[in-house]
Amino acid sequence: MSQPVWPNFYIIGAVKSGTTSLYAYLRQHPQVFLPAMKEPHFFTQPHPSPEQRHWIQYVGNVEQYQQLYRGAERFPRIGDASPSYLWCEESPERIHAVQPDARIIVILRDPVQRAHAQYLMDFNEGVLDLPFVEALQRDWTRPDKGWGISQLYVELGRYTAQIMRYQQQFGAGQVHVCLLEDLKKNPLAVLEDIADFLEIDRGPLHDMDLETVHNVHRLPRGNWARQLASGHISRYIGEHLFPRTWGEFVWRNVFLREGRKPPMDAEARSFLQAIYTPEIERLEQLLGRPLPELRISWKFSEPAGQSLSTALPPKPSGNR
Repeated sequence: MSQPVWPNFYIIGAVKSGTTSLYAYLRQHPQVFLPAMKEPHFFTQPHPSPEQRHWIQYVGNVEQYQQLYRGAERFPRIGDASPSYLWCEESPERIHAVQPDARIIVILRDPVQRAHAQYLMDFNEGVLDLPFVEALQRDWTRPDKGWGISQLYVELGRYTAQIMRYQQQFGAGQVHVCLLEDLKKNPLAVLEDIADFLEIDRGPLHDMDLETVHNVHRLPRGNWARQLASGHISRYIGEHLFPRTWGEFVWRNVFLREGRKPPMDAEARSFLQAIYTPEIERLEQLLGRPLPELRISWKFSEPAGQSLSTALPPKPSGNR
């Protein structure tokens, strides 16, 4: 019986921060194997709520997970790109149990913009119909938390403790942190740093497509598109009866259209900034460098009024 093949590097998040682009770029490298399923979420072991089960795709057992890596043995670097791993408290220990020498890649963006981008994705897909500030309020105060249970709009942007867990489990030298803003401005430089971190050749990077922007924001063509996207039957057809690439193409080109990203309302921005200001300061101390790239949304702050953070009750204890 052949030995199981476990990934030896993990792109762990953050959600809506460029993991799709990193996955697409690194998948072109001849020394890297990344499976066709970008986000198996195997080491999160999610337990979606009944109302969200049809939205959450994941691999739930070892046999299915190993199937993703058939033929990967000949590649020096084998990867898994699942952004839930950054948030999930148990993922570092689970990954370490099967691959203690794993390299961990984290990509971050302004957490306020990250939360808004996630909300826009959820709105497009018909997950919710609330304005952003109301969606934040409902998600922040609900007692049940978890991947595939709540949206975790705030929690997914609290990067410091999440990165610390991986540093403590694997060692700081095994955890590489990069920024979405740098990936946008100079993808080659970011990927050269990642190639050095993974100990693979830089040379092939110069022949790869680093110009295509992946997972850019688009607008729904109408409520009909959102309703179809949220339906159990249509999602099953798109995700199980056709190749994944076909489903993604139809979604982005038939259901969605080009258009300007809707602005974030000031109340929601003020609420998130109040939470993330001390969070970013702690992260700067942890990483030992300034992170102005995580404060881009602060440039658009409105005059102070009563923010949502003063109007909401405290966050319930527990994060699952």
